[in-house]
Amino acid sequence: MNPSDPNEPLPTTPVGPQEPQPGATGPGSPARPEPPRWGAPPPPPPSWGPPPGPPPPPAGWGAPPPGMPPQPPPRRDRLALGIVAFIFGGLFLVFFGFLLLAFGAVRGESPRLGSGPRVGVIDVKGTIGGGERDETEDILKRIRRFAEDGDLKAVVIRVDSPGGSVGASQEIHDEVKRLAQKKVVVCSMGNLAASGGLYVSVACPKIVANPGTLTGSIGVISQFPNVKDLAEKLGVKVETVKTGKLKDAGNPFRDMTPEDRAYWQGLVENTLGQFVKAVAEGRKLDEAKVRAIADGRVLTGAQAKEAGLVDQLGNFYDAVELAKQEAKLSGEAVLVYPPDEHGRFLEQLMGGAAGAVADAVATRVAQGAADARQPGVYFLAR
Repeated sequence: MNPSDPNEPLPTTPVGPQEPQPGATGPGSPARPEPPRWGAPPPPPPSWGPPPGPPPPPAGWGAPPPGMPPQPPPRRDRLALGIVAFIFGGLFLVFFGFLLLAFGAVRGESPRLGSGPRVGVIDVKGTIGGGERDETEDILKRIRRFAEDGDLKAVVIRVDSPGGSVGASQEIHDEVKRLAQKKVVVCSMGNLAASGGLYVSVACPKIVANPGTLTGSIGVISQFPNVKDLAEKLGVKVETVKTGKLKDAGNPFRDMTPEDRAYWQGLVENTLGQFVKAVAEGRKLDEAKVRAIADGRVLTGAQAKEAGLVDQLGNFYDAVELAKQEAKLSGEAVLVYPPDEHGRFLEQLMGGAAGAVADAVATRVAQGAADARQPGVYFLAR
């Protein structure tokens, strides 16, 4: 090939030294790189060009390259988080425990602050069947609640009442008798357990009274105001239409006739007979012996013990101990109060605030005792 010849075609490939063919060896050809040996470290990457490996995906699609993992928090931060978690966990446990106590109160379960035997306590206070709010139905429900409690073996009936209406006293008396057929029942007389209070007490197989407790007053009373003269002075005249001559017996706008008086006297005598019978049966006494003191007299606890109306002299906790002995229980008693009596437990938690509320309620009950002076038949100490 003569490059100076104009008729000679131009070469299609550059003229120069040719690359050696694969497999060709010779003194002028470069040496082939040795294959990597087993266990040898990988060759270093070249100092130029992209890194070895598959090319990165184009921008706008595919998964982004993995980011750097987050650094662990310093030890000081972890300690602070642990302290905060501990505080909030403790507050949650306290709040949850308070909710359990509140739930138990709603269900009528006293908080069990001890592990001893449970002894129920039911209070019969104030005028029975009188006042602004009659608690007779509530007392009956509490008695039924304790009667259905299989874990409760003994109940103390705490009576501090001057008495009240006949029907309400008899209702509580009969329900306490039913309770005594299932549980050990002991009565604890407080400052006053007279007339209707005594009627309720004799339903208990055992009675404990303080030496100075005022009790007795076995009798019936019925009073009627007469405002005839006052009405005449004020020019008030009342006309009565009735179906029988005794229908308005006790009318405060006229004088009581002999027939009216005999009628009411018969009622109170019949009611007295029921009272005497209940005392004789409850205390296992002869009716004649009971009638000997059934003239309305008030007795002290010591006199009542001599008359057979009381079994033992002592205070409330003596009654609790007697209930434990009768039920054959041992250990420190855990007193269980019905729902409305949980003011005692709240008073321990809240101090004088709950005590002030309890005093206000007691004042209202005392004011309601005036309602017992309305016409009717009462087991009431005067």
